[in-house]
Formats: sequence, structure tokens, C-alpha cells
Amino acid sequence: MLNPRPDPSPAAHDRVYRGLRARIMHGEIAPGQALTLRGIGGEFDVSMTPAREALRRLVAEGALTLSSSGRVSTPELSNDRIEELAALRSLLEVELASRALPRAHIALIDRLTSINAQVAEDIARQDAVAYIRRNLEFHRTLYLRAQAPAMLAMAETVWLQLGPTMRALYGRLRQKEPPHFHRLIIAALKAGDEPGLRLAVRSDVTQGLRMLAG
Repeated sequence: MLNPRPDPSPAAHDRVYRGLRARIMHGEIAPGQALTLRGIGGEFDVSMTPAREALRRLVAEGALTLSSSGRVSTPELSNDRIEELAALRSLLEVELASRALPRAHIALIDRLTSINAQVAEDIARQDAVAYIRRNLEFHRTLYLRAQAPAMLAMAETVWLQLGPTMRALYGRLRQKEPPHFHRLIIAALKAGDEPGLRLAVRSDVTQGLRMLAG
């Protein structure tokens, strides 16, 4: 079903790819949920070819799995896989934060504080998808200051693979307030405290995932 074929409509393919990618990353699609060419074509009002190309790209990125029978679905991660991805987040995001610190001007800190306030509103509404989207916005906003696009792209690939699982984690934790470590990240940026920043980021990106795996 996903064999590469020439795409007569690159714009349509890219629109489907970006739309599905965002939905998966933000936890809008549950773990193990199947996706079909017919369903995607109907949702995005495209032919089979753009839908097929979008699925093929997402399978290559690890956002979707392809079974031997041709079934495409979001991954259901094992505990070992969750641990591995948590370790990757720690390695990549701690380094990104460290590189961002010298460029952490007051406007960035104000922006992160504002995003964190919006996270609190999402949690108060019990809006899991909005919470995941805003949480990733918090991290991406900081990491963009690192000026390390290849490293950030790798981090986003990990986020993509974790999206459906993050939704399951949110349901288990039943959070009622913004992540404690976000406040520590902001405080460390204000103080120029690199060891404190590295510890806060490492704790923030791994603690919940390891709780899920445990």
C-alpha cells in the first residue's frame, strides 16, 4: 500500500503530511489506532496518492507503524521503547537548553512565562491535546534559541513518536497545575544557572515518561 509512487500533487501531499503529523505529535490520535487511505482521503479531500505519500513519510519517521498485513497505525510503545525515547529526550533537550542559555534574553523569558500561564488554562479545562501542544510550544520556543536546527529536528522526531503515548500519560497523571519543572526552567534562565537549567529540563522531559513506563 505504501510503495513509493510519483506524487502528482506535492502541495496536497504536504498538506496531508503536515496535518497528520501535527495530530499525531499532539496526541489527537490514540495509540494503536488504524489509519486508512480512504479515511485520510476523505478527511483531507485528496486522492489516494497524496494520502499514500503522507503515510509513507510518517512510517519512515516512526510516527506510524506498518504491519506485515499492510495495516498502518499509531505505535503502541513498550516500556523499553518509552525508556529509550525518554533517554533521547534527555540527551537532546538538555543540550539544546544549554546552548540556548547564552541567548535567553528577557523577551524569551517573558514568552515562556506567558506560554506556561496558558498551559495552566489548558490543564484547568482538562484539554489534553491543547496541553500537549502548548507544552511542546514551551520547549520549542526555548530550543529555537539554541540555533541548532539539526538537533531540534531530531528532538521533534522523538516528540512525534511519543505523541499518542503522551496523551495516555496525561490521562494517567491527571495534572491539576502546570509542570513544576517549567517554573524551575524559567528561574534558571533568569539566573543564568546552566547546571540548574540542565537538571530542570532533564527532570521535566523524563519524569512523566518514566512514571508511565514504570
